[in-house]
Amino acid sequence: MYRLTVLYNQPTDPAAFDEYYFNTHIPLASKLPGLRSVSVSKSESLDGSTPDIYLITTLDFDSKEALGAGLGSEAGKATAADVANFATGGVTMLGAEVVVENFS
Repeated sequence: MYRLTVLYNQPTDPAAFDEYYFNTHIPLASKLPGLRSVSVSKSESLDGSTPDIYLITTLDFDSKEALGAGLGSEAGKATAADVANFATGGVTMLGAEVVVENFS
């Protein structure tokens, strides 16, 4: 499995980010060809301070090639172009081969 991890920095308006992200961006991303699963997590620091990262999204594909095909599709291009509409704090994207998924 190949995973795209998207790290969204703290937005200027968290409520507006959430509204747009969950009602507009996630529906766009859900149309990516080859997408197997999506996980969205809101981050918090262990010491109570405000973390640099606001939201973490992971998108799983069968392979790096499947991710590339998904991102290169019309749905992928639309999803990528949409990021500028809400990610006011900036964003980092990382790809990684999943080597361990469960410890059970």
